[in-house]
Amino acid sequence: MHNSPILVIGSTGKIGGRIVRRLEENGHAVRGGSRNSEPPFNWQNPATWAAALRGVEVAYVSFFPDLAVPGAPAAIGQLTACAIKQGIRKLVLLSGRGESNAKRCEDIVRRSGLDYTLVRASWFAQNFDEGQLLEPVLSGVVAMPAGAVREPFVDADDVADVAVAALTDDRHNGELYEVTGPRLLTFAEAVSEIAEASGRAVEYAPISSEAFRIGMTEAAGPELANLLTDLCKEVFDGRNESLTDGVQRALGRAPRDFTEFCRAASASGVWSLAA
Repeated sequence: MHNSPILVIGSTGKIGGRIVRRLEENGHAVRGGSRNSEPPFNWQNPATWAAALRGVEVAYVSFFPDLAVPGAPAAIGQLTACAIKQGIRKLVLLSGRGESNAKRCEDIVRRSGLDYTLVRASWFAQNFDEGQLLEPVLSGVVAMPAGAVREPFVDADDVADVAVAALTDDRHNGELYEVTGPRLLTFAEAVSEIAEASGRAVEYAPISSEAFRIGMTEAAGPELANLLTDLCKEVFDGRNESLTDGVQRALGRAPRDFTEFCRAASASGVWSLAA
């Protein structure tokens, strides 16, 4: 479909890496967008953006560290203006479900005059085997300030599949795909499924936001700790306790179930580390 490469901003990330692999497997030319790519793309250095965008028609956009941070709308606005100047035709934006700042960023892209697709995702199931929650799973205690709130955990492979469809097929132009898994699970239920699939003794410990902040500060530093704590406060209030049809509408199939994720993660051996 595209003679020019497809730019994947965040190409080394959880979703971006999957997108790159899928595009390459399908024969598309891909340009990685990361600090170590050539040309490099660095969200903290706008001077790198134009070269990364040049010669590209379609780009996937994942903002680092998260669209929830206060500076995200300004950065997305600046990136959109740069994209227009460089001749970009279409943006596919990864957004966060239930995040007010993410919705502001969506609106910037929606009003830009560019073709676009918005992929608004719930909590990734892969946070338990590729993200910040892997170490807690291995330690035996997943402590989160989520109480008994139910979350429609979405599989990262589904998110990537929706993004690839949007990047390669203009029938998805102008669409907002809010993507969730097929079931609502509390963190206690999710961790229980992980324990059953992995054979590990793992339990969920509901904690306060401040206790979470302190623990994350020790593990990852104050900046990431504050970001994750504030994000949890916003989205774990019940606002996301519903299922959507985004995966079905975009791909014509049901989303993957959390049990399927647990089986695949267990089979990979990632939860066997330090067993």
